Amino acid sequence: MGKAIGCISRPSRKRKLHQEGNDMMDFFLDELTEDLLERVLSWLPTSTFCRLSSVCKRWQTVAASETFKLACSRIPSRDPWFYMVDPNRKQSVVFDSAERSWKKLSHPPLLLHNFNYDSIPVAASAGLVCFRNRSGDYIVCNPVAGSCREHPPVDPDSQDRSLHAVAMNVYSNYHGSYKLFLVSGDLPKLSLKVYNSSADCWEEETMLRRKADDCSEFDSNDDDAMYFLSKAGNVVATNMQRSPSKQYSSVITLKDGEEIVYFLSTSGTVVACNLTHKYFSEYPRLLPVFYEYSIDVVEGKGEMLIVVLSELFESASLRVWRCDEKTKTWNQIAAMPPAMSHEFYGKKVDINCVGAGDQIFICLSSAELFSYVLCDLVTNDWVELPKCSMNGEALEFMSAFSFQPRIEASV
Repeated sequence: MGKAIGCISRPSRKRKLHQEGNDMMDFFLDELTEDLLERVLSWLPTSTFCRLSSVCKRWQTVAASETFKLACSRIPSRDPWFYMVDPNRKQSVVFDSAERSWKKLSHPPLLLHNFNYDSIPVAASAGLVCFRNRSGDYIVCNPVAGSCREHPPVDPDSQDRSLHAVAMNVYSNYHGSYKLFLVSGDLPKLSLKVYNSSADCWEEETMLRRKADDCSEFDSNDDDAMYFLSKAGNVVATNMQRSPSKQYSSVITLKDGEEIVYFLSTSGTVVACNLTHKYFSEYPRLLPVFYEYSIDVVEGKGEMLIVVLSELFESASLRVWRCDEKTKTWNQIAAMPPAMSHEFYGKKVDINCVGAGDQIFICLSSAELFSYVLCDLVTNDWVELPKCSMNGEALEFMSAFSFQPRIEASV
């Protein structure tokens, strides 16, 4: 377990429960059975778990118990933590959305060795985060518990192709069941490679066919600076550098029992890969080609959304859009207040976003500023987060990955 996870004050062992009328009764946690105590403690916020062993010997035993981890796995969901990525990748920092605070995590030995050299996070799901190194090898880690699994090497033939998307889906936290999906190739010739943790191997590569009713023409432009488009619709080479961890920006959703991975094409449009039926299609462009904008794809409320930062009428606009699958039209579902977004006008700001349930975490960065904003899709509230300061210096992060802090998540 990370040594630097924040903690709150020790809870009292004695509680009083109301009865009918004005009578009161004393209730002691020591009177609970082992099973019931584990169930009660499993509902504690993850940031308090590091205090369990310091309360008493009985709680110390609970904290190390496998049955306690099983009880934790039965908690439907936890408030997300956002694993932050800085340009130099020297820090391991998370933002705790429940406590609205920054925390520093310790690296497990396996990840520490790779992380100090060239490993970067590229995907996350449930309580796990996936890292990739320059050689194209993958490590999956539980950032809270510190456990890691190093994957077998990918087929060298697959590594020679352009990698478009890296996505992960966890099927069982407690039993360590998950899959890692790689989409590569040159549009429209895409292939799918899947790692299955249950078998601890990469499955045979599969080609993805174009969906029958998809008539989109794909742009063959392979320019890396693909997130700002010129008025002619061509890629603009700017001084903007998208976070290396987000160059495989992709999300995965489960819709009608079908797993779908979405990523951005080189022309800034969204490509959907249906992993169940092994086909892909392209979504219509949101804005006309004569607009310049920064775009990212996220998962929110169980579906694919896109976040777009654009400039119009001498101001900047940051909006969240959802596509109507029947009409193939984009509908705005949230917008940052103009008083907040105007600050980004003329600064060529790049956005890197990640979704977590009803929230979207947005990293905004340019040569002139960096900012972190949390958007609530239900209330349309936009909150700028405080800067993360360590040793008196504000840290600058380029992107983040959302995961649920679960001590029971195994690899």
